[in-house]
Amino acid sequence: MAKYRMVHTEFWDDPKVVEEMTPEDKLFFLYLLTNANTTQIGIYQITKKQMAFDTGYSIESINSLLDRFINHHSIIRYNPDTREIAIKNWGKYNLNRGGKPVIDCVRSELKDVKDESFIQFVGSHIERNEIKEIYDTYHDSPTTRGQKEKEKEKEKEKKDYTAKIKDLLPVFSQINNFNQLSKKYWDVIRETRKTGKVSESVIYSTMVKWQKYNPFVIEYALKAHIDLHRGKKEEYTIGIMRNTSKDEAKERLNLNNMIPFRPKKASGDVDWENL
Repeated sequence: MAKYRMVHTEFWDDPKVVEEMTPEDKLFFLYLLTNANTTQIGIYQITKKQMAFDTGYSIESINSLLDRFINHHSIIRYNPDTREIAIKNWGKYNLNRGGKPVIDCVRSELKDVKDESFIQFVGSHIERNEIKEIYDTYHDSPTTRGQKEKEKEKEKEKKDYTAKIKDLLPVFSQINNFNQLSKKYWDVIRETRKTGKVSESVIYSTMVKWQKYNPFVIEYALKAHIDLHRGKKEEYTIGIMRNTSKDEAKERLNLNNMIPFRPKKASGDVDWENL
């Protein structure tokens, strides 16, 4: 199916085009409005290499033109990471008509935009309300963007601490079935939280404190907390370690009278079995 892009004769009467653009600028602007990568929404992906190939300019010339259009003319934006370009006044000449086919096309193409700030950049200059409203529903508000950034940072932090916990495990290799024991222990500690969760950063910092104690002492303290001190926080376990000698821990462990633990809730966020 053939694809067409309209260029109104008003293009040549636009004061910005007539008074501010060089002949090279005008040619490049027409290219941005009509090349094969253009979409219905005025935001599309295109590489600098493709622009250079289509126009016959060098990459250096393309970089210079993009800089002029972004910083001097202020009529486009280009994201070098997503390789997306957005044309500010696209809607003025290309989104004058509505109807279901146009609206469906706009909705479909907006879903594929990676740099969502481009949607607001183009959408704020669309005159037709029914089209403008679609753009308004797709771009993020500052609050939403902030929430997404915080979620990304939180997820990254979680991955970082999970990796740190994994790196710390060899320190406790002398303790039999340490991962299973830790899983049971942190299930008990989770019950001391209103949210039912213990962050990876807390788990990591607590395990760092355990390092200075003998493996028998650590094993005894964890098992004792699980079986005898539910409702106490992780600081209580440190107290058990501090007040128990290696010989005392070995003797009590040899009694082997620990009560099997049955967690009331699902296990914590750290996947101990796969670490």
